[in-house]
Amino acid sequence: MHKRRLSLLDKLISEADAVMKTITNRGHRAHRPSPSQGHTDSELSPSKRKHVAGLMRINHTGEVCAQALYQGQALTAKLPTVRKNMQRAAQEEIDHLVWCEERLRELGSHTSYLNPAWYGMSFALGAIAGAISDKVSLGFVAATEEQVCNHLRDHLKQLPDEDRKSQLILQQMLVDEQRHGESALQAGGSDFPIKVKDAMTTVSRFMTGASYRI
Repeated sequence: MHKRRLSLLDKLISEADAVMKTITNRGHRAHRPSPSQGHTDSELSPSKRKHVAGLMRINHTGEVCAQALYQGQALTAKLPTVRKNMQRAAQEEIDHLVWCEERLRELGSHTSYLNPAWYGMSFALGAIAGAISDKVSLGFVAATEEQVCNHLRDHLKQLPDEDRKSQLILQQMLVDEQRHGESALQAGGSDFPIKVKDAMTTVSRFMTGASYRI
């Protein structure tokens, strides 16, 4: 059976649907159950609960940005294999997005109100990187995943010992993110210079600081 080739309008409609699902927290479904499933929630003091919620809000925002980055890159990627890899990685990131959102609800908190702005910025960066070259696009993925892994390791150290549910979620996210970064480099991504990574770290600190509170 011949598969219909998607027109530009079809692609734009599909992207618009993905955008709305991501920034409204509606419509996405995880393909894997949350790693915290089946574990009893612990009693956290109000201050600890607030801090954990702030950390999980940062991680949820990171997944919103990952969705935007991968979707932007897939839109402009030149090689079909690269485009498929971007789409596959984006699908795996949806699991993280849903898990973090579910955990925030359990903590009685909310996702960042700044997510639409972060999404737009990340989508633009992804599309630009993809338009430059697949090598740059994949390199950007690898550098971004490196930043994400650093955040996850730091957050795992900050989580209260009794908060097993959040720990399990972040541990699985770390495994997945490391694999995505390694895959991007193995697929031909360029290893960005330290100065570029430092600039990315500066931007990341601003985003995480804002998302923790808002």
